[in-house]
Amino acid sequence: MIPKVRKAVFPAAGLGTRFLPATKAQPKEMLPLVDKPLIQYGVEEAIHSGIQNIIIVTGRGKTAIEDHFDVSFELEQTLEAKGKKELLKIVRDVSDMIDVAYVRQKEALGLGDAVHRAKDLVGDEPFAVVLSDDLIDSEIPAIRQLLDVYEFYGASVVALMEVPGDAISAYGAVDAEPVYHASGKDRLFRIRTMVEKPKPSEAPSNLAIIGRYVLTPEVFQSIEAIEPGSGGEIQLTDALKHLLRNRPIYGYRFEGTRYDAGDKLGFLKATVEFALKRYDLGSQFRDYLKQLKL
Repeated sequence: MIPKVRKAVFPAAGLGTRFLPATKAQPKEMLPLVDKPLIQYGVEEAIHSGIQNIIIVTGRGKTAIEDHFDVSFELEQTLEAKGKKELLKIVRDVSDMIDVAYVRQKEALGLGDAVHRAKDLVGDEPFAVVLSDDLIDSEIPAIRQLLDVYEFYGASVVALMEVPGDAISAYGAVDAEPVYHASGKDRLFRIRTMVEKPKPSEAPSNLAIIGRYVLTPEVFQSIEAIEPGSGGEIQLTDALKHLLRNRPIYGYRFEGTRYDAGDKLGFLKATVEFALKRYDLGSQFRDYLKQLKL
């Protein structure tokens, strides 16, 4: 029987240098996209995918994340006293959302190291990894799409996306063969190898790994076995490449739109798109945009 995925790991110890000075005193994961912090979108995706427990890997200066998912007694009392029931519900829904555990990554030693920090909390079971920088807008949550593949094959699965031109050098790229699956032959791949941030001329394909993973617990041994890679950091891509020696790994070209919310332009695009979809803002915001002399 294939073990159920019950936990999701959220690496959130990065410094967020691309958003300075906004991230000098607050975590990039707490930057508001319309009216919710980035990390909340990822947590909601995990919940809607059927995951029960969240593990957030934090670092120095990240207490705002813990406060956000905790109960805020003073704020709740103030809102209740003023009869602001709708706002009170919003605040309580966040703290009641899900069970959250925290573990510290004392130094920014790479994504592989961040995932490894969650080893004791994950235990000997499969788990998901969500990078909140990668915001994915989809009818079926992206993690749920990966879980469907995992539950069929019982193997690790990474999210894939086609990346144009030289942009592949910013990602982990895969060499993979198509596999016929329920969704047809153009979405599921069995990975042969992968390369972290290759030169465009050396990239094995234009299929890039995006920030959603479902991993089997053997990945922890692979993380422990590898040496620092690109940027002198422990790269998760290198650990997955090591895992490939003994275990199959699949890649799924997810259905949906991905926004790189760790990039200023990507963040702005996501803000506009998500605002336009809001029932309470979309119509007025669209009218405003039409008035702009672009």
